[in-house]
Amino acid sequence: MFWKKWLSNKSNDTSLSDTLTDLRAVVVSDVGCVRTNNEDAARFIRPSDLVIRATKGFLAIIADGMGGHAAGEIASQMAVETIAKTYYQREESPEESLFLAFTKANRSIWQTASRNTRQRGMGTTCSAVVICDTKLYFAHVGDSRLYLLKNGQLLQLSTDHTYVQMLVQQGVVTPAEAEKHPERNVLTRAMGTHNKVEIDVEAVSYALENDDRLLLCTDGLYDYLSSDEIAQLMLIPTLNEAAQRLVEAAKQRGGHDNITVLLVERVSTETFQSPRPTQEVI
Repeated sequence: MFWKKWLSNKSNDTSLSDTLTDLRAVVVSDVGCVRTNNEDAARFIRPSDLVIRATKGFLAIIADGMGGHAAGEIASQMAVETIAKTYYQREESPEESLFLAFTKANRSIWQTASRNTRQRGMGTTCSAVVICDTKLYFAHVGDSRLYLLKNGQLLQLSTDHTYVQMLVQQGVVTPAEAEKHPERNVLTRAMGTHNKVEIDVEAVSYALENDDRLLLCTDGLYDYLSSDEIAQLMLIPTLNEAAQRLVEAAKQRGGHDNITVLLVERVSTETFQSPRPTQEVI
C-alpha cells in the first residue's frame, strides 16, 4: 500500500532513538458465538521513521461495520485503510490530520455505497487514537469505545453516539438503566451513512505513562462486561493474554456480536524489540 511505502521511505533520524519509548500492541478479533462473518476491523501502525514517529506518532484504529450482503465488512475495512493512509499523508497537527482522515473515509464509504445497490446503506463506527510520546489524540464516530487504564482505574475517553446515550445526557435515563435499555445500540452517528458526519476530535488531558494501557473495542465486548470486569482483565500482566481473556469472557456471556479488542501499552526501548516497522495487526 502507498502509505506503507511512504512511511518506510522517509529518512531516519537515529538521534531520536534514545528519547523515544516504544509501544506494544495486540489485536484479538472474534466472530462471536452467533454471527457467520466478522464485520469488525482494526489496525495498529508503528512508523519505522523516528522523525515521523515523533511528529505523527503511533496510530490505533478500530471499526465496527453494519449493512447487509457483507457491506459492513467493506465499510469497516475502508474506514481503517483510508484513515491510516490519509493520516500519515497529511502534514497538519495530529488533531487536524485525524479530522481530515475521518472526513475522507466517511466520504469514500458514502460514495461507494451510493454507486452500488447491494452496498447502499452500509456504514461503520470508527475510533482512532494517536500516541505521540505520552500525548493522546483521538477521533471518534459511533459506539466503539476508547478506554485508558491508569493506576488501576478504567477511564472511558470516548462518548457513545447512540440514542440511549443522548437520553442519559438529557437525564431521561440513568447510566445503569442505559446498560439494559433495549435501544442501547441504536446509533445517532455512523461513518458512511451520509455525505457528511460530525466527528469528535480531542486532545486527551491524560498522558499515556508507563504501566498505563489503552483499549479500543467494539460493542461486542462492553455489552457483556462491566467497566470493573474490563479493568480487572486489563490488569493481567501479559498483554496478549489480557486481550484473549477479554474476548473469551464476552463469548462466555453470549457473544451475540463480533468482538474485537485492541490493547496498547508503553514499553521501554531497552527491553522491547519492535516488530516489523509500520506494523499492521489483523
